[in-house]
This record gives sequence, structure tokens and C-alpha cells, in this order.
Amino acid sequence: MAGTESDSSSSQIFDIPVEGHIEIPESVKKMSLSLSNAGAREWFWRRRETVRPWSEFLSSKNFSKPKSVATGTKRVVVNIEHFQSNYIFVFVGLLIYCLITSPLLLIALAGLFGAFYFVSIKNAGQNLKVAGYELTLFQQYVAIGGCSLPIFFLIGAGSAFFWVIGASFVAIILHAILYESRTDSLDAEAEILMEEVSVN
Repeated sequence: MAGTESDSSSSQIFDIPVEGHIEIPESVKKMSLSLSNAGAREWFWRRRETVRPWSEFLSSKNFSKPKSVATGTKRVVVNIEHFQSNYIFVFVGLLIYCLITSPLLLIALAGLFGAFYFVSIKNAGQNLKVAGYELTLFQQYVAIGGCSLPIFFLIGAGSAFFWVIGASFVAIILHAILYESRTDSLDAEAEILMEEVSVN
């Protein structure tokens, strides 16, 4: 009997419904945003610190045609790892060049980020009501981005984006293939040793 009463009481304890809506304070949201910005800055400075000297990156005496496909493949793997930060700055440089030479694209991007900033300032901490529906700040960003897609399509943003991707890929791969990596000297020493062994 006592066991039955304890079981019923325990079931009553665990059957208590837990409902509600958890609201994240604005201070926490701002702190998470500042942490993400700090992470981006840390990543940028880390990339900047690991940039190899540009005199080494562009030294013409280190460029040569690979002796075989295997050598070229090794060069690509080693050089992409060695010059990773340099290649990122090459991509950023081509992106900036594309924006400078495309005034309409630059104006459209400025308008897009200006709209994002305006919405974040005006509707910070509150939802926007449109036709009886409440839009969160993230949904407002998505709506602005969706409305801007036709404008970017009309000014040729897609072709500019693929040009940057293609130009970066070609430049990086050509540099990685033609630049003599550290494995070239090791391969040359191995070939000399193999020749000496075969002669002996």
C-alpha cells in the first residue's frame, strides 16, 4: 500500500507540464555578436601573421616547369599549405579589383549593407509587423536580401562572382604548380642517391 502511494506521488511529481517561451536578453545577443566579431578579427590577424614574405611568393627564380604530373601534384599540395594566407589575400585582392571596376555592383552592395544597418538600428529589440505578421530581425535581413537579388542579377553580379572565383582558381593553381616547393630538392636528392646505388 505504501509502495502504491509512493508510486502515485512520484508520477504526480514528474507529470508537471513545463511550458513557456525563453527570451534571450539583448545584452546576451550583443555579447554573442561581439564575440563573433572578435573571432573574425582574430582569424584575420592570424591570417595576416602567417603570410609568407611577398618577395618569396613572387620570386621569379623559384618558378620552373614541373618534371612530371606527380611533381606538379606534390607542388600544389605543399604550396597551398605553405602559401595559404597569401592565396587568401590574392582572392581578396581580385574581389576588391572586381568591385572597383564595377561601380554598379559597388553601389548595390553599399545599398544592401546600408539597408541592413538601417533595419538593425530601427528595429533593434523589436519585431516588425507586416499585414498582421511579426518579422524577426533575421527574417527582415532575409527579406531585404531576397528583394535585392533581382537588382544584383540585372547588374551582372553573378558573372562578376564567377569571374573572381575563376580568376582566383587559375592564378592560385598556376602559382602552386610552377613554384618550386621544398619537396623538389628532396626528390632531386633521392634521384641522385638512386643513380649512385644503381651505378654501384
